[in-house]
Amino acid sequence: MRTINDIVPPSRRREIESSESHTISDQKTLRSSKRPSKFPYTTFIVILLVIAVSIGALFYFSSATVEITPNTVSAAVQSSFTASQSSGTLPYEIISAQKIATQSVQGSGSKVVHSSASGMITIYNTQTKAQRLIATTRFATASGLIFRIHAGVTIPGGSPTKPGSVSAMVYADQAGSSYNIAPTSFTIPGFVGSPLESKVYARSTEAMTGGASGTVPVVDPTLDAETRGALINALTPDLLASIQTQVPAGYLLLNGAATSTFQELEPVSSSTTGMVDVKEQGTITAVVFPDTALADTIASSIPSLSSYQGEPLTIASSSNLLLTDFGIPNPQATSFPFTVTGTVSFIYTVDPGRIAAAVAGKTRSEAEVALTNYPEVKRAVIILRPFWRQTFPQDPSAISVVVGNP
Repeated sequence: MRTINDIVPPSRRREIESSESHTISDQKTLRSSKRPSKFPYTTFIVILLVIAVSIGALFYFSSATVEITPNTVSAAVQSSFTASQSSGTLPYEIISAQKIATQSVQGSGSKVVHSSASGMITIYNTQTKAQRLIATTRFATASGLIFRIHAGVTIPGGSPTKPGSVSAMVYADQAGSSYNIAPTSFTIPGFVGSPLESKVYARSTEAMTGGASGTVPVVDPTLDAETRGALINALTPDLLASIQTQVPAGYLLLNGAATSTFQELEPVSSSTTGMVDVKEQGTITAVVFPDTALADTIASSIPSLSSYQGEPLTIASSSNLLLTDFGIPNPQATSFPFTVTGTVSFIYTVDPGRIAAAVAGKTRSEAEVALTNYPEVKRAVIILRPFWRQTFPQDPSAISVVVGNP
C-alpha cells in the first residue's frame, strides 16, 4: 500500500535520477583511478632489441684500414752500368722475335738455286757447370733433320728447374725446302748415350726459313729492291710490337735496347700465274733487365737522391730513358756494359705487411706519426670503425692496407 510520501513529483524524480547517474559515474571513475596502470613491456623490449642489433652491427662491421699513396721521385740520369747474365745484383736476359713479310710482284723469269734453311735456337744446360759446344756441333729434330752451329758457344751452368741458356743461329745440313720447319725441339747427336744427352738440349721458337733447291722465280732487281724496302718498313713496327710480348714478367725493355736485322728469303711462285712472292725475314733481339734491380741500380747512382737507402723501387715509366752505346752482348759474354741517359721516375714499393706491423696496437695519432718515418708513404689515410674506436688491433693481420695509385 502506497502512502502519500511514496509519491514523487515529476520534477523531483528527474533530479533524483540525475543525482543517481552522477553517483554511478563517479563510482566508475573512482574504481578506474584506483586500478594500477599497465607497463609497456613490448615497446621496451623492441627498443632494447634495436639498440642491441645496432651495437652488434657496429662491432661486426668494425675495421681498421690504412690507405696508402706511394711516394714518387724523379731525377736526371746519365750513368754507365754493368749487368751480369742471369746473376748478380743487376742481371740481364736476351730475348728475340722474328717476323716474315710477303708481297706479290710481277715475275721476270726463273733461276736454279740451292740454299739451306737457317734460324735461331735456344740451347739449354741443366748442369751446374758451363758446357762448351764447338763449331759444327749437330742438332737433330725428332724426324732426323740435322742443323749445325757455325760458331762455338758456351752455355752457362744452371739447374733442372732453371737451366742456363744461350741463343745461337743454326744452319741446315742440306739445301732444300724440307728444312723450312716449324718451331721444334732438338737433341745433340754427339751426346747420345752419355749423361749429357738429357742435360744439354735445344728448342726453337720461330720457323726455320730460307731452304730452297731447284728452279725458283726471278724478280727484276729494281722491283725486288723497292719491294724489300717496303717490306722492311712494314716489318719494323711489327717487330717492336712482337718483342714487347716476349718481355718476361717483372722485366723492363728500355728504349734503344733492341736491334733488328733483316734477311732476304728466296722468292717463291705465287698462287697467281706470273706473280712472285717476295719475302723478307726480320729478327729483333733485345736486352731486358729486372725492373726492381734496374731501379735500385740507377737510383743508387744519382747524387741528388742522397736520401735513398736501398728501399724497393720500380720504374714508373721508361719512356724518357734511353740505353746508349748499345750492342747485343755476345752469347758467351758473362757481363754487359751499357749507359742510360734521360729522366727517370721511380715509385716506391709499399709492403702492406710492413705498414700493418708499423701501426699495430697504436692509437690514431701514434700511427700517423709512425708512418711519417716510412719513405715509401707519400700520404696515409686512417679509417677506424666504429667511430669511437681510436686504436689499431694488436694483430697486424687484422689491419687492411690498401695501396692506391701515386
